Amino acid sequence: MEDLDFMREALALAREAYADGEVPVGCVLVRRGEIVGRGRNRREGDKSALAHAELEAIDQACRNLGGWRLWECTLYVTLEPCPMCAGAILNARIPRVVYGASDSKCGAVRSVCGLFDMAFNHHPQVTGGVLEEECAALLTEFFRKLRVELRTRPKWRPRAQTEEKNG
Repeated sequence: MEDLDFMREALALAREAYADGEVPVGCVLVRRGEIVGRGRNRREGDKSALAHAELEAIDQACRNLGGWRLWECTLYVTLEPCPMCAGAILNARIPRVVYGASDSKCGAVRSVCGLFDMAFNHHPQVTGGVLEEECAALLTEFFRKLRVELRTRPKWRPRAQTEEKNG
């Protein structure tokens, strides 16, 4: 299998996230041609800011391989990693990252900042833009649909403000 094949696997996971109402990001970790970790966004369902696709895939790969150093792995993700995920990639010693769509709002590999280019002790090799159009289109469709839904939802208010009004 090649980069395109593994990115298609990540896209399948992103579509699962989309179907569950999550931001559609999917990720796979590959070692020696075999997927050893899979992840997709689950922030809404898990009610956790930490439930990113990359963190889920890294955690699964560590468990499957029996260690935290993923020095023989390549990470494939449909969206450029955020600072938290880029930090996890550095800490797991992942040598290569392949991503689909760039993230102009939170991308920490090339778009907003280049975390992998900073003076850390590990510098992953990066390939961006793999199946970029498909990855970006899925995200665009998700956020277009979400904007339509948000117009019809009641506005969110902190619990304390809601209780004061009803109190």
